[in-house]
Amino acid sequence: MINKQYQNFIKFSLNDHDGQMRIFAEFEYNKDLNHIIKQIPGAKWSFTKKQWHLNLNKQVITLLKVKFGTLATLDFSLLEKQWKELDAKQKEEKFSDIETETVKAIDYFKLWMEQKRYSPQTVKNYIGQLVQFLSYYQPKSFKELTAEDVERYNHEVIIKNGFSVSFQRGLVGAVKLFYMQCQKTRMDITKLQRPFKENTLPEVLSKEEVQKIIGATNNLKHKSLLSLTYACGLRRGEVLNLKLKNLDSQRKLIHITQAKGKKDRYVTFSLKLRNLLVEYYKLYKPKVYLFEGQYGQQYGARSFELVLMHCLEKTGIKKKVTLHTLRHSFATHLLESGTDIRYIQELLGHNSPKTTMIYTHVSSKKISEINSPFDDLEL
Repeated sequence: MINKQYQNFIKFSLNDHDGQMRIFAEFEYNKDLNHIIKQIPGAKWSFTKKQWHLNLNKQVITLLKVKFGTLATLDFSLLEKQWKELDAKQKEEKFSDIETETVKAIDYFKLWMEQKRYSPQTVKNYIGQLVQFLSYYQPKSFKELTAEDVERYNHEVIIKNGFSVSFQRGLVGAVKLFYMQCQKTRMDITKLQRPFKENTLPEVLSKEEVQKIIGATNNLKHKSLLSLTYACGLRRGEVLNLKLKNLDSQRKLIHITQAKGKKDRYVTFSLKLRNLLVEYYKLYKPKVYLFEGQYGQQYGARSFELVLMHCLEKTGIKKKVTLHTLRHSFATHLLESGTDIRYIQELLGHNSPKTTMIYTHVSSKKISEINSPFDDLEL
């Protein structure tokens, strides 16, 4: 029981509720604290434990700190200890079918990628695919596997189950990188070949369709999110990671920092976009990030996707549209208006002009201007 003298003291712990691990909050009854905690998304009351419990994720911790501020002392020490133990247990279960030497090699590979500053998503994808591959051949040690085993896995697992070419390319990439860091194995990485890349063209919207999508919402934050994405050709993460300090109205530039490939770049900051974001700022008054959630945290990726989804439903556009489609459309529309492809490459942050050249294939303007020899026939 919590001592009476600490009525604004909240102790957090990890506990099971109906087969699901949840964050439990223990504190002496306080009307104000009670009111705050039940506003946290996913908060529920346990009638058996007589405590509030919350979803187990890092965002909840951030929300608790923001919402309670200096009103209460929050003790996460027990929760942090239990969380680490849970992570260790889950990791143990994940690797339970893999022999010890291979587990150690996977752990080292993960540490190597992290210190080389691979993105968290790349680390997650590579480790996930590597674990699946190495588990398939257990109890064989990773040292005994060969390029022929990779080919067999591709056929028996990836192709048989209809997984995509990009999934297969990812698997080969993960295996290659892993074995490059290993010594005294039978794997000849020079024999590992990625499948041919699918030459699919990106979906592109017309300017009229983009206008319909952005105009489908009256919510100023949602309109600003979509407008910025299209106006600057940004990736989803680049929009969400933007901070107020990255906007330079004087120079009419937006500074994109540590984007894909750990690169910085500048993109154009048009007058129309500046006016829209000034209006947005006056209404929402964000503190750190340009776009913040309800409790002052960074705006969520899933929430951003839902914004687009709701707008699409209103427009009735049937194309397969994602937030990245707005980026593709930005590049294509610039190309169609005569912008030099080297400038487009710079604005998009592409390493190679070959990547940017794909927009020459999706640009309909030049193609539509070509006269077919059929038109010369007198029929």
